[in-house]
Amino acid sequence: MAHHKSSDPSVFILPDLGEGVHEAELIKWRVEVGQAVAEHEILAEMETDKALVEVPSPRGGVIAELHGRPGETLKVGTVLVTYQRDNGAAPPKPAPRAAEPAPRAAAPEPAAEEREDAGTVVGLMSGAAAGTSASGGKALATPAVRRLARDLGADIDAISGTGIGGRVLEKDVRAAVSGGTGGPPVRSVAPGVPPVRSAAPGVPPVQPPSPRPAAPGPDEVTRIPFRGVRRTIANRLRQSIDQAVHFTVVDEVDVTALDGLRRRLAAASGEKVTFLPFICSAVCRTLAGAEFRAMNATVDEEDPDAAEIIQHRSVHMGIATDTDSGLMVPVVRDADRMGVLELGRAITLIAESARNRTIPREHLIGSTFTISNVGSHAGKFATPIINYPEVAILGVGRAREGVVVEKGAFRIGLIMPLSIACDHRVVDGATAAMALARIMELLKTPDQLMAPARG
Repeated sequence: MAHHKSSDPSVFILPDLGEGVHEAELIKWRVEVGQAVAEHEILAEMETDKALVEVPSPRGGVIAELHGRPGETLKVGTVLVTYQRDNGAAPPKPAPRAAEPAPRAAAPEPAAEEREDAGTVVGLMSGAAAGTSASGGKALATPAVRRLARDLGADIDAISGTGIGGRVLEKDVRAAVSGGTGGPPVRSVAPGVPPVRSAAPGVPPVQPPSPRPAAPGPDEVTRIPFRGVRRTIANRLRQSIDQAVHFTVVDEVDVTALDGLRRRLAAASGEKVTFLPFICSAVCRTLAGAEFRAMNATVDEEDPDAAEIIQHRSVHMGIATDTDSGLMVPVVRDADRMGVLELGRAITLIAESARNRTIPREHLIGSTFTISNVGSHAGKFATPIINYPEVAILGVGRAREGVVVEKGAFRIGLIMPLSIACDHRVVDGATAAMALARIMELLKTPDQLMAPARG
């Protein structure tokens, strides 16, 4: 972790948390103001490119000020922590940001009867609440109370107010509607429907609006801050949708023979062997061919006027992984140089380190193609979103027994659905279809998948 240094030893600025990182999201503080910390003690947890990073203290001292709130994105090089000076005093605080208005003086607390209907009141003036009105026989009431009277069909000007200066309160309106004092009588329209106040003779009564649904109770909803890994995922997906032009090709492949080979390999090695390393090997062999090199590529659009398509020789395979914090894509580097068992071990290792948040940041960047195993849960076909700036992603569905037709004969086999999504700006439809056909051919006759795709 590279450290930017301040000329003031009592000021610690946010360091570079990884190569190319310009900002990080503050997840939580691990210290508080006034706390004495030792050198290398963890100050905060920061989120950067889906990796959770602990920021250590560069020195011992007492915390004078913490800069930033959980969920806030901080730029590298900005002040993170201020320590007390050696004499115990805190350094002078910087001037407040222009965007932060000076706090307003607190208004005096109104009396209890005035607070009762003060939902729309923003200040007090001459004993009457701002937002009330009283003139020429008109009742003195807040907009909220007037709206309540209107909804209940009550003539607010005919209701005697019990508030200060004769102001009509909510309880006055409800008392009038329920048959209490204040205002002309009301009649009920139907059970469960608010009563309707009689209008002038010959004028039909005004029907109340349809009752509004009650606001959900505190136990009905859960509010979760949209930050951390989830916000990073959202930003990446939005970038992919905004930049790439998605299209998807789908098909099914008979993996009966592959399932038999997988079981034999697991029995011989004593290891758990899934379909995923075989699929990874098939993709690597397909991308290694010159005709499909365009799919093992990324797009560099940092400068729109000098955008480039970068085709890669090595296959750095991204494996979409579900974690408690959201979807992460750890990377198996040089996957095309690994055999099936080695691929299986590497995938297990990076997936576990992603789930427990110990994976290094360098293992979360640099992928050239991604596989998303949606079938590990449920479902058949998918429309996977490209892991931008890559140009292609393969979605793998759950293998199921089904009818296989081969040379006019029927049999029961194991069928796996596959969905390949590509960026149409870079990959043509025919290229994607032929690449999917090649992957299916390799999975159907899997013996050649055991060795690395490239030596």
